[in-house]
Amino acid sequence: MSLIESKLARCFFFVASLIILVSPAPSAARGRHVINFQSPNLYPEGLAWDPSAEHFVVGSFRDRSLHTVSDAGVAQTLISDPDLPENATVLGLAIDRTYNRLLAVVQSVPPLPTFNALAAYDLRTRKRVFLALLDDNAGGEGESSRHAANDVAVDFRGNAYVTNSAANFIWKVDKDGAASVFSRSPAFTAQPLAVDRDARFSECGLNGIAYVSKGYLLVVQSNTGKMFKVNAEDGNARLVLLPEDLVWADDIAIRKDGVVLVASHHTLWFLKSRDSWAEGAVFDKTALEPERFATSVAVGGDERAYVLYGHVIEVVMGNSGREEFSIQEVRSSKDSADENIWLFVLIGLGLAYFLFWRFQMSQLVKNMDKKTS
Repeated sequence: MSLIESKLARCFFFVASLIILVSPAPSAARGRHVINFQSPNLYPEGLAWDPSAEHFVVGSFRDRSLHTVSDAGVAQTLISDPDLPENATVLGLAIDRTYNRLLAVVQSVPPLPTFNALAAYDLRTRKRVFLALLDDNAGGEGESSRHAANDVAVDFRGNAYVTNSAANFIWKVDKDGAASVFSRSPAFTAQPLAVDRDARFSECGLNGIAYVSKGYLLVVQSNTGKMFKVNAEDGNARLVLLPEDLVWADDIAIRKDGVVLVASHHTLWFLKSRDSWAEGAVFDKTALEPERFATSVAVGGDERAYVLYGHVIEVVMGNSGREEFSIQEVRSSKDSADENIWLFVLIGLGLAYFLFWRFQMSQLVKNMDKKTS
């Protein structure tokens, strides 16, 4: 090998090593992130990721409080609001990045006095900005009083959208706390049940909701397993065609790459769409631990998917006393395979580059030898 070729070979191995070092490590190469945290009788149902503070926020099933959870599993009280009804449940959560607010759905159901509201808190001062009541007045005169506020999403203008799981419609709450019915689409009540009518929670309809920056909402319905695309301007809703029902779907979150995550207490689905959610495809799904009763999914740091094991089924069944809860990363095996493929592609390109230039340099050396002979 000539001196030029030797230098080129050393250069190639340096570049190849650099490619391997700076390429993201495949998911399988790092441990699954598990955050166990302790807070007696917390039983959190909702989960949100605060990207500014880089921690999770969870609610409480009976404590009228919101808590932060660090990567290390340190749980601290963020907000305690004694003005909320005693034993009220904090359900869906959302971070309003535009106004630096935390939005929380608050609900009480019989035998407690019925209460449905959206609370907004300033994340800097931790003071409540508004408490928007979601009752018959918001539902419109003459509408059913059967309400169950559940989950919330927020757009870039600070408008919040809250699902009503009992009456199958969506409220809208503007940035100043004014509430109104946003969408009462016939599509929400046109779908057949996918669960036993006598099963616990069979009356739970519209549930998880997420806002897409292109100007629409994606909403899942627990008892039918359906997903809907809702226009964020006029509330018009259409059924998203899926290859399977997402039965008992409870929450929904969206990654920056467009992958939609839908969680039930037994499964986390990974979905994609090529036509802005006229149709969708389930490209992977992961079994969860049903006895721990996952209720929420969030996209955390590095776009990783996390589910909340809040064990709320225990308190629903009348039990209490649990101290430890968990937020766990859930991965798609297909994502890991894609990462491995890209790593090999990079190495292959580097090798092809090396072989091409080695051939060019060999030709150059031969030509130089001919001229000197």
